[in-house]
Amino acid sequence: MRTITKIAGSTAAAALTLAMAGCVNEENAAPAGDAASSGGPVTIGIKFDQPGLGQQVGNDYQGFDVTVARYVAKELGYTDVTFKESPSAQRETLLQSGQVKMIFATYSITDERKQKVSFGGPYFVAGQDLLVKTGNTDITGPDALNGKKLCSVTGSTSAQKIKDNYASGVQLQEFDTYSKCVQALNSGTIDAVTTDNVILAGFAAQSQYQGKLKVVGAPFSEERYGVGIKQGDTALCESVNGAIQKMVTDGSWQKALDDTVGASGFTPDAATNPPKPDACS
Repeated sequence: MRTITKIAGSTAAAALTLAMAGCVNEENAAPAGDAASSGGPVTIGIKFDQPGLGQQVGNDYQGFDVTVARYVAKELGYTDVTFKESPSAQRETLLQSGQVKMIFATYSITDERKQKVSFGGPYFVAGQDLLVKTGNTDITGPDALNGKKLCSVTGSTSAQKIKDNYASGVQLQEFDTYSKCVQALNSGTIDAVTTDNVILAGFAAQSQYQGKLKVVGAPFSEERYGVGIKQGDTALCESVNGAIQKMVTDGSWQKALDDTVGASGFTPDAATNPPKPDACS
């Protein structure tokens, strides 16, 4: 009986140990990446369909957002980066559910979004602008679009903003992707495309459009691209900001911009770029 009792006690102790281990693992689980100091893997959200910014090319990912994301991840100590597609409408959900640790996806910092997520950065300040053919000298800004055909994507407010505030006589054309707008511009069926200047520069930098299209260079809004993170993660925000500042200081920020959208001839507004990160809260 003493032997049986001893075995039973050992079995119970082992079961308790396993149960405790299971609780620890579940509590520490973080699919999108643990604390940066621990290194290891991390999942980062990007766009997959924005040339020059965040684009999937075969099994690789390219663009300014992607380059900034890789730099920040390395500075934070992550050794294995997985990219997850993060469409605009899903960004808050991806962060809140822990499917991604950070998002670099032309993610404008707004007070409304701050109610759901927090931001590091900004790492770039864009502005709404126009893309036209290189030889076009008539369209110098949004107020020069009366009688012209202007393209943007379905659901975007950017083209309507021009009609309401700058050129009531503009003719609006919508497609479901910016790629189709740019194709129409190149073929001559529309006169201009509008969205954020750096996004337009990404399209103009594509090999089939180099030298054929240009960004007008007269931005009329301000879009501050931030790094989306889970709301209230001040420590991560501060780490991200430190990495961005280092990227600017060591020249990697400018190199990343030149390597990704530089072929378009686009030059960002020097009054706002490179930007200084906001204070974390």
